[in-house]
Amino acid sequence: MKLIVENLGLSRAGQTIVSGISFELEAGEALIVTGENGSGKSTTLRGIAGLHPLSEGSVQLLDETGKGFEGSTKEYCHYLGHQNGMKPALSVRENLEFWQKFCGEPDLTIEEALDEVDLSHTIDLPFSYLSAGMKRRVSIARLLVSDRPVWIVDEPTAGLDAQSVRLFTGLCKAFCQGGGILIAATHLPLGLETEKTLEIGA
Repeated sequence: MKLIVENLGLSRAGQTIVSGISFELEAGEALIVTGENGSGKSTTLRGIAGLHPLSEGSVQLLDETGKGFEGSTKEYCHYLGHQNGMKPALSVRENLEFWQKFCGEPDLTIEEALDEVDLSHTIDLPFSYLSAGMKRRVSIARLLVSDRPVWIVDEPTAGLDAQSVRLFTGLCKAFCQGGGILIAATHLPLGLETEKTLEIGA
C-alpha cells in the first residue's frame, strides 16, 4: 500500500492556503506535519483526508499491486481533528457504535477499544460527563472500532496527560507495525521508527 500526494494545493475564499506539497508514504510509515500556527497544517490534513476540496494536485492510495483503491481516498481514512466528533447527550457506547456503523469495516469491539484507552468503566456514561482528557481518549478509541488503513490526526494529544500521551504513542506504533499509514500534525514527538517530517510554510 502507498499514499501518494502530488503538488497539493488548497485554497479558501479564493486565497491560497498551501501549495506545492508532495510526498509518498509506504505501508507502515508515518509523517509528522509541523509548522507555525496558521500555516495551514489543519487545512492540509483535511485536504489529504478528502474533507477540503483541492485547488490543485492529487491524493492517491494504491494497493500492493500499484492499483488505485476504489472510491475516494476519504473512504479509507480515519480523520481525528481538533473536535472530538461526539454527541454530548449520547453514551460513550452509543457514540462509538455510531462511528463504527458509519465508517464500516468493524475492527475492535466497543469494549475492546475502550479497554485499549483505559476507559472501560465509562462505556454507559453520557459523553458529556467525561473530563476533557477522557473525551479525547474516547475519540482516539473511535480510530480502533473500524478498520481503515490511513489515520490522519490533528493535534491528537491535546488535553492528554503524560500517561495518556504514552498510551496514544503505543497505539500509533502498533498501527504502523501492522502496516497502517499515519499522518499527524503534532508538536510532540511520537517516537515512531518509520517517521518522516513535513514542515508547512517553511
